[in-house]
Amino acid sequence: MNRNVTMMQFFEWHVEADGSHWKRLQDLAPELKRAGIGTIWIPPVTKGNSPQDTGYGVYDLYDLGEFDQKGSVGTKYGTKKELLDAIAVCHRLGLNVYIDLVMNHKAGADETEVFKVVEVDPNNRTEEISDEPFEIEGWTKFTFPGRGDTYSPMQWNYHHFNGTDFDNREGRNGIFRIADGDKQWNENVDNEFGNYDYLMFANIDYNMPEVREEMTNWGKWMIDTTRCDGFRLDAIKHINYEFIREFVGSMINKRGQDFYIVGEFWNPELAACQEFLDTVDYQIDLFDVSLHYKLHAASTSGNAFDLSTIFNDTLVQTHPTHAVTFVDNHDSQPNEALESWIEDWFKPLAYSLVLLRQDGYPCVFYGDYFGIGGENPVPDKKDMINCMLYARYHKSYGEQDDYFDHPNTIGWVRKGSADIERSGCAVVMTNGEEGEKRMFVGEERAGQIWVDLTGNRRHHVQIEEDGWATFPVNGGSVSVWIQPEEDLTEDGVEAYYESGLPCIALPEEGVLEEGSDLLNIEPAEPVEDSADQGETSDQNTAQDETSDK
Repeated sequence: MNRNVTMMQFFEWHVEADGSHWKRLQDLAPELKRAGIGTIWIPPVTKGNSPQDTGYGVYDLYDLGEFDQKGSVGTKYGTKKELLDAIAVCHRLGLNVYIDLVMNHKAGADETEVFKVVEVDPNNRTEEISDEPFEIEGWTKFTFPGRGDTYSPMQWNYHHFNGTDFDNREGRNGIFRIADGDKQWNENVDNEFGNYDYLMFANIDYNMPEVREEMTNWGKWMIDTTRCDGFRLDAIKHINYEFIREFVGSMINKRGQDFYIVGEFWNPELAACQEFLDTVDYQIDLFDVSLHYKLHAASTSGNAFDLSTIFNDTLVQTHPTHAVTFVDNHDSQPNEALESWIEDWFKPLAYSLVLLRQDGYPCVFYGDYFGIGGENPVPDKKDMINCMLYARYHKSYGEQDDYFDHPNTIGWVRKGSADIERSGCAVVMTNGEEGEKRMFVGEERAGQIWVDLTGNRRHHVQIEEDGWATFPVNGGSVSVWIQPEEDLTEDGVEAYYESGLPCIALPEEGVLEEGSDLLNIEPAEPVEDSADQGETSDQNTAQDETSDK
C-alpha cells in the first residue's frame, strides 16, 4: 500500500533575497523527507525584474539564473546550477518537485514602445472610459540583451500583449487595453470586473498564435531542462482557459500521465471552480480556495462557527480527487494581497482537517513550518505540524467515519489498514469548551490503550469490548488519539508522555546515509519527447495511485 503523500510549498514572501534558497532546499531536503513530505513546490525559477523579485514579476522565462540580467546572474533564490543541484538532491531522496509557472504577464521590459490604447474602467474592464484610442509610451519591448537568442530567438513587443498599466510618457497609471487592429481582452477568463484577463504589468495575449506556440515550447523546455515532476500554474483565472487546456495537454503528452499539474484558480465560488475543471477536461487539480476561506472564517468566529459545516461547498467535498487542500500560503499570509491568515489558535485544528482526512492532496506552507520573516515575523509551528505529519504518514489510513453531529465538537475515525501496522486514528476537535466524542474504532481493538499524539491530553483511552470509546478534547483544541508504536499498560502512560512524543522521526526510506555527497551533482540530461504516451485522460494518475494522497 502506498503511503500518504504530502506537498510542501517551499517558500514565503519574505525569504531572504540573498540567492541562498536553492542551497537551503538542498540542506533541508533530508529533514523534510524524514518529516513525511513527499513533494516540494518551489517558487518561480525564472528571472524576475530585479534581484529581489519573488519571481512573480517575471522578466525572462528562459533565464533560470544563468545570465547577467536585471542586476544579477542568479535569481532571488540562486543560480541555475544551484537550482538543478537542488532538484537532483530531492530526486535522490525520493522527493518530487513541482515548479511554479508564471504565464499571465511579463515585467521589467528592456525598452518602451509607442502604441495606441483605450483606457478602461478598473472595476469594469469591458467599459471604455476614453473617447477614442490614444497613444501612450509603454514598457512592452523585451530584447533580453544578457541572453540574446539562446534557447529562444523570440523578442516580445506590444503586439504580443493586450494590456498594460503605465504610461511612461505621462507618468500615470491606469488599465490600458492595447488598440492594435482588432485586439481585445481574451474572453475565456474569470468574469470578475467584467473581464479579468488583465491582472498586472504587460498582459500576455493568448489570442496570438505565435504567443501560444512560444509558451508551449517554453513549457517543454522547462521540463527538459529541470526534469521536474510537475507544475503549479499561477493566476490561471486570468489566462485564456482554452490555452490552459492546450498547454496542459501538451505537457502531459510530452512527459506522460504521471506529470502532475495544479492550478491557482483563486475563486472561492465552487461553481466557478467546477466550470473551470470542466473546461480543462479535468487534466489538472486546483487549490481548494473555498476550504481555505472556511478555515479562515472558523478561526475568526470562535464558537459561533458551526464546525459540522466546515466542508460544505468546498472543492474537496465535491471533487476530492482534484482538490489540493491547504491552510495558508504566500498570498494569504499577513500583509499580502489576499491576506486571510488563519489565526494561531485554530492552526492545529486546520492542519488536522487538511492532513488527516481521506480526501484531498494536502499542502503544508513554508511560512507555517519554518516561520515568516520580514518586518513582522511570525514564529514557526514546526513541532505541531510534525506531529500531524507523523499521524498522516503512520496512522491516517483506511475507512473514514465522520461524527460531524455537533456545531462545536466534531470528530472522525480512520479505521486503519492491515498493510500498515498500528495504523488508524481517532480525531476530535472543538471550537468551544472542553468536550468529548464517542466513536467506534473496531471490535478488534478491544482492550487497546490509545494516547493523544498531540500531548494536549496527557492520559489514555481504553477501547471498550464493543469497539467504542469516548475520546476527550480540551477547549479550543484538537486531539489525535492513536495506538502507540509499542503496547502500553495503564501504568506506562505517564512515562510515555514524559519520554516525548514520537512526532519527529519517520522511517528514512530513500534518505541517503549521513555524510553522503549530495552536492556537485551534474545537471540532468534533457528528457526526450514521449510521443507514444497517447491522449490525456480525465484524471491525473499521479493522484490516482491511492485514495489516500
